[in-house]
Amino acid sequence: MLKSTRLLALLLILAAGTASAAGVDTVTTWSAAMKKNIRAVIVKPEQYDSRDNWPVVYLLHGYGGNYANWITKAPDIAKAADTYGMMIVCPDGGIGSWYWDSPADPAFRYETYVSEELVKWVDARYKTLKDKRGRGITGLSMGGHGALYLAFRHQDVFGVAGSMSGGVDIRPFPLKWDMAKRLGKYADEPERWEKYTVINMLHLLVPGALSIIIDCGTEDFFYEVNENLHQQLLLRNIPHEYYTRPGAHNWDYWPNAVEYQLLFMHHFFSRKG
Repeated sequence: MLKSTRLLALLLILAAGTASAAGVDTVTTWSAAMKKNIRAVIVKPEQYDSRDNWPVVYLLHGYGGNYANWITKAPDIAKAADTYGMMIVCPDGGIGSWYWDSPADPAFRYETYVSEELVKWVDARYKTLKDKRGRGITGLSMGGHGALYLAFRHQDVFGVAGSMSGGVDIRPFPLKWDMAKRLGKYADEPERWEKYTVINMLHLLVPGALSIIIDCGTEDFFYEVNENLHQQLLLRNIPHEYYTRPGAHNWDYWPNAVEYQLLFMHHFFSRKG
């Protein structure tokens, strides 16, 4: 793993060397809920100074990742910020947080951090469109789960949400990715697992209230749970876009997938004006 100084240097090199003129800020934010500083990358479009407000997409990393994953492994997101006229915020979601306010570990309150503290921090310091009509959230794997989880629960904050290769049903994986540390063991806390899995949260949705895009590769170990989520959304008449194509759970897939996500969100922002 890169030390923080080396990581910051790499981000500066990437920001200077990209063909895009987008600005890339690495910031430190304070979480009062967790009483600690948390890093984030913020991408501003080249035309940032020309307008008073910009739509924002919060882009979440997966398990074992960090705030720098997207800009280092998929640097074309900076070009997308220019092309689609948006800001992109990549927060650090910790190791295995799943973007929950953990009922088992009070040190993990990443739902509060991302959906409340970080949004307010960004809105206070940047020229953002401070409304759900100009705010989206998406992510990969753990971050895909996190994006839908947060958007479903905070539809007053986010108007559009997406998931790439998301762990949208956690129940088939009770021993994986630190989830038992955040919820308790499935055998001991089955009600928590049922409550905290995205696929069981569809009752929170009203058709058309939240724009949704879901994407998963056909060779991904999360493919079946994404298929199931798609079918459940159809059953409930919840409009959404769903894409599958050949691909596995890796960085060969996600740089392409995020282009579709950002384009979808651009269309949402354009319609909402």
